[in-house]
Amino acid sequence: MVSFHFGLPPQALLARVKAAGCRVLSSATTVEEARWLEAHGADAIIAQGNEAGGHRGTFLAHDLNASVTSQLGTLALVPQIVDAVGVPVVAAGGIADGRGIAAAFALGAAGVQLGTAYLLCPEAATPPLHREALRQARGNTTVVTNVFTGRPARVLANRFVRELGPLADAAPDFPLPLGGLTPLRVKAEQQGSDDFTPLWSGAGAPLAKEMPAQALTLELVKEAAERFTPLNGRIATS
Repeated sequence: MVSFHFGLPPQALLARVKAAGCRVLSSATTVEEARWLEAHGADAIIAQGNEAGGHRGTFLAHDLNASVTSQLGTLALVPQIVDAVGVPVVAAGGIADGRGIAAAFALGAAGVQLGTAYLLCPEAATPPLHREALRQARGNTTVVTNVFTGRPARVLANRFVRELGPLADAAPDFPLPLGGLTPLRVKAEQQGSDDFTPLWSGAGAPLAKEMPAQALTLELVKEAAERFTPLNGRIATS
């Protein structure tokens, strides 16, 4: 499986990827983007809700900052994309436990994509300052901002976001801000501060668990299965 963001690569490259026996996925934040991806060769589509951490996969909007204000949440986006395309849909955004997984499948998703849920696992390359920020995360501590890279992305809010964002019309084009921010980030991190660090995180950060990835995966599967059992019972008796 090869996953792309911000649309798809040129058709010539996409053909090479598929010729190697790979299936292609890409993120959609709207029904229009999902239809475009299917028409241009995506084998599956990641329905990325507004709760997702990191960059929005938006690629058809002319005004990225404005698109953030109308981006749908996962609960609303997944069924609309499922109804609009004929390829499998993978739900992403704010899913961090078995309840979220079960909900995604109930909405018609063929799979789920979890990112933030695994950031506290020992196998993850999450830096110490980022880990500590995740441990302190609460339900209202993430925000979508463009000040780190020039494109909207969900992060744990820190000084840089609060003072210059969250969305700044004057932000340089992607990915120029990262280079200019590096000296400040390095100096601050040397002093134990995350003031200028992009702390990528989804809205489900408070649900993340600090445990080995394999154990977490098995627990997520178990939790999801337990959620489906009573649902099946209600459906059978109704």
